[in-house]
Order: sequence, then C-alpha cells, then structure tokens
Amino acid sequence: MDEVHLELQDVDVVHDTVQRLLYRVKDEHNQTNRCLPSIYMVPNTLRDLSPSSFNPRVVSIGPLHKEDENVQAFEGRKANYLIDLMCRIHCPQEETLKSCAQKVHASMEQIKACYVWKKTYSEVEIAEMMVMDACFILEFINWFSEFDKSHPGNFLLTQTIIYDLVLLENQIPFFILDEIFRCTILKFDPEASLIKLFHRVLTFLNLFRADIKLHNFSINSTPHILGLLHECYKPQNYVTSVYFPSIIHSAVDLYRAGVNFRPNQNQTWMMGMEVDVYRLIPCLFGSWSKASLRIPILSVHEFTELVFRNLIAYEQTGQTRSYVTSYVIAMNMLVNTQEDVATLVDSKVLVNSIGSNEEAANMINNMGNEVACLEFFYGQQWETLNVYCDNYWPKNIAWLRRTYFNSPWNMIALFAGFILFALTAVQTIFTIKSAGNKY
Repeated sequence: MDEVHLELQDVDVVHDTVQRLLYRVKDEHNQTNRCLPSIYMVPNTLRDLSPSSFNPRVVSIGPLHKEDENVQAFEGRKANYLIDLMCRIHCPQEETLKSCAQKVHASMEQIKACYVWKKTYSEVEIAEMMVMDACFILEFINWFSEFDKSHPGNFLLTQTIIYDLVLLENQIPFFILDEIFRCTILKFDPEASLIKLFHRVLTFLNLFRADIKLHNFSINSTPHILGLLHECYKPQNYVTSVYFPSIIHSAVDLYRAGVNFRPNQNQTWMMGMEVDVYRLIPCLFGSWSKASLRIPILSVHEFTELVFRNLIAYEQTGQTRSYVTSYVIAMNMLVNTQEDVATLVDSKVLVNSIGSNEEAANMINNMGNEVACLEFFYGQQWETLNVYCDNYWPKNIAWLRRTYFNSPWNMIALFAGFILFALTAVQTIFTIKSAGNKY
C-alpha cells in the first residue's frame, strides 16, 4: 500500500477528529456507568396509539408536565395538602420544611439523573417541586387510606388523581418520597410504613381480582409509584421465558376444542396462567380428554388501558423484565373478536365494565401494538394447549362445533337434517317391510 503523505493542516484535522471521537467515547462511557433515567417521556410509537393514557388529567407530579395548562388549576390545592400535613407535626412548619429541603438538596444529583428533562430548572426550583409534590402525595395517600366510600363526596376527582399518580411521565423518585416521609409522617406516627401506606392505593389500582401482596419490597430498588405497582405483578419465584408459540388459538377456538377457562387461584404469581389436561377414557384414535386454562380474573374498566400502557412503557426501557407486556400479548392471543370476550366473561375470568364486548376486544387487541417483547412467559402453557388441540378428538370436535354449531341457523339446519334423515330412514323401513309382506 502506498504511503500517504499528509500536509501539516491535514495532520491537525486528523488530530481534532480523533480528539472529538475520544471525547464522545469517554462521555458515552460515563453515561453508561450512570443509573439509567427512570422517569421520561413515553416514545411517540407508544404515545401516538393512546395519548390520553400518558397525560395527567388533574395533577402534575415532577417536571415533565408541570407547564401543562390542564393541571394549573390544581397547583394551588397542593399547598393545602402540604399545610394539612405540616399541621399534624408537633414542631414549627419552617423547621420541618427546612429538614425536607436539606434532604432534597443532598440528593440533587441523584434526582437529576432520574429524569430525561424537557426543560431546564434551577436546583431551587427542583427542590421546591420535589418537596411540594412529595408532601402532596403523602398527605393524599394518607387521607385516602382512611377514605370512606360510603360517603364518596367528589369520588370522581379522587379516582382521577389516583390514576394520575401512576403515569410514567408523572413521577418523582421513590427515594425522595421516603426521605420526606421520614421528615413528616414518621414524626407523628413512628410505627408507620411507607410501603404499607400505599397498600390501599395499590389495591385500588390493581387490575386483577386477586389480593395485592406486599412482599420483599426495597425502597432503593423501587424507582417510583408506577414501579411499586409493577413490583406487585412480578412472580415471587423466577419464571423462565420461551419463544412465542407457532400456533395461536383464540378463546373461542380453545373452547370449541374442549378447553374450559377457570379463575387461577395460584397466589405465587398474580398474572400466572396454568394448563391442566385430564385424560378421561382411552378410545379409538387416542384417549378422550379435557383441558382447562386457569387464568387470573381481569377487570376491564375505563382505566384498564391506562394502567397497562404505562406498565408496558416502563418495561420497554429494559430496566425490568417484561412480565406485564407478556401477559398483555397472551391476552391478545386469546382475544380476537367480541365472541372471545363473551367466552371469557361467561367463564368468569374476565369482568367487562366498559360496555360492549366489542369495545373490550378492541382495547385488548390494541394494547399489544408497537410493543417489542423478546420474552414470553406463557410459552410452555401455550405449547401444552397446542398439543392438546392437535389431538384427534379435540381437533375434530372443534371442527364440528365450528362447522355446525357456530350459529343458531346452522344448528337448526343440522337438527332439520337429522329429522329428515330419521323420517327418510323410517319411510325406507316401512317401504321394505310393506314390500316383504306382499311376498
């Protein structure tokens, strides 16, 4: 290869290029070694599918939606919650606020690292935001833990605030909540627990009929309130993931093949699904068997999509395993049409409170769009169902039900065919007997 001779100016250009590359590599290395932000704007690929699922309706928490017009009316009311919280502490308000501000300023760099910022705020503004929002959340949660639904008052506003608190873009770091909790609520209730304080809110947010279990939670590993809810949906034991099934059966298809749907009472994983196959009678072309798919009872209401979409967006960062995403994809496999929803409703494994089954089917189908999921935690169950449905009797029974029992008219036609066949057979017998008597 010929030697390349560089002019002095060319040497300077090469040197500058190398220095810029080294700077970028060093900067990227430093960024990689830092904790990944846990509070950020949802990618447009997910946001565009349902913008209302990510925008706060009443109250903004943290910096990302602080300037939104629709939340400005509630900003003044945050101060009332702060005052109510301070009034229950037996020491001067200024002293308590000073203690809170000191805790926040001591963690300022850690706070900044939690966000992908839309706007630059001064450290004083950030500290004020953190203290105000944390005090509001704590006083609101403390009030809600004693809230009496028999006297609901403005329950619609209360409900909306709770769902605003679970939005991915509407969070403050959980460790800040813990610091302010120690400076406030623990002062007048030394036996209080921050995690237990959230129990009623988590129960309210829970999408399943099973009880929320608060086990092995760590303040340090919980990034925010949404992350706390996500912890409730993690399995207690390690669950392996497998590839997606090659064949996908809907709820109606499975039911036609003899699969019954039952509520899953397994408390080791709130979103766990199990398949049971019962071999009944050995007979020609294989044994006659029945199967059941045990799944958690899901409540579908006006906020179900909001909670699921924010949990999915949180999982898409790759900072946690995609348990909720996998569950949503599994439900998307089961539900294609309103008939599938009706089958699950009739089987008492889905409670539809949003109106038509078609609307529920569309919601379940749309939640899996634009979602990357490399882990599927129900692959073994789906493979068992596929093997069962491929057996002789389930496959042929499903074909019969699909062909002759999928509508009332088909059933009437089949019944009429049987009657016509029977009448023809009787007529043939009498004709043969009459002919025999003649001879």
